[in-house]
Amino acid sequence: MPRPLFIVDLEATCWDDRPKYTVAQMEIIEIGCVLATPDGVVLDEFDTFVRPTREPLLSEFCTRLTSITQSDVDSAPVYTEAMRQLDAWVNSRPGIWGSWGNYDYRQFVAIEHSHPSQAAFLQMPHVNLKRPWKKSTGHRRTGLRAAMAFHKLEFEGRHHRGIDDARNIARLLPFIDYDRLRAAVGALNTESQNPSGH
Repeated sequence: MPRPLFIVDLEATCWDDRPKYTVAQMEIIEIGCVLATPDGVVLDEFDTFVRPTREPLLSEFCTRLTSITQSDVDSAPVYTEAMRQLDAWVNSRPGIWGSWGNYDYRQFVAIEHSHPSQAAFLQMPHVNLKRPWKKSTGHRRTGLRAAMAFHKLEFEGRHHRGIDDARNIARLLPFIDYDRLRAAVGALNTESQNPSGH
């Protein structure tokens, strides 16, 4: 029987007055995660804001985009503590974790270089769910909203809020062929990119 999988969506610091910046310059400010069955049923949820430390003040653009406020992150745990909380919630449940695209994986890779968490969660293999969804549907537009519109699904909650995005990604799972999903697992898991550094 196909196992449930963890779906992660991260939000991070961002700016509209910087012409170019990389994931290494961004810091996670929300970890949203749901545990969902391959047919899209959400079994459990985890959500926490995360306090950035390198640039602790959020830009106005970031707050407008995500709805995450300065007071939300000021009272939040730092990244390594947030990952300890995520591990406690996962509670050794086995599985894989997926995200809509590669950004979330790469953001974990970047922050683990500067703030290694030793999180058990990041030992699980990752899957970019966009790839098997595209192969399953043949649809070229793979943005989250475009994917949902393709299936005539209304977005629920607020876009660019980690937990809401994770819930909506779960609603796309029934449209992903499970064999294609399994085949896509670990595509980014090279030694140089493994989030945990192992």
